[in-house]
Amino acid sequence: MTAAAVERWNALSREEAVKQIRTCCGSTEWARRMEEARPFRGIADLLDAADRVWRSLPETDRMEAFQKHPRIGEETSGQAGEEQAGTRGASAAAREALARANRDYEEKFGRIFLVCATGKTAEEMLALCRERLHNDAETEMRVAAEEQRKITRLRLEKLFGG
Repeated sequence: MTAAAVERWNALSREEAVKQIRTCCGSTEWARRMEEARPFRGIADLLDAADRVWRSLPETDRMEAFQKHPRIGEETSGQAGEEQAGTRGASAAAREALARANRDYEEKFGRIFLVCATGKTAEEMLALCRERLHNDAETEMRVAAEEQRKITRLRLEKLFGG
């Protein structure tokens, strides 16, 4: 991780700083608070702040972040496509089962199934979705929020990694 990348971000205008960091988390409020917390001494300081800010957000801001993600297993490109690479090459049966589990999850919780997909296969994500369908709404909100925190952290590490 390069301190120079953090220094460059610290020096951006408000608008540019928010725009850039919002690629890591879809919550407008999270990005605004991160921009306001500048300057950061380095990546560790930035990551600590990112976790702290995320954990302080109300459910409405978390939901905004969740809504910025594509469904697991859908055709996607860019950052999300890289993160969901484990679904590429999955069998048609696995893709259909994942789509069905996504629908079941959305019916139960009213939002998309969110998981930190990096490094996971389609089958692993399917198993996690099915397992989490047994959670109550409050527990699942905590689990989904933690998954978003992990996704955000990985994206920040990539953005500021040089």
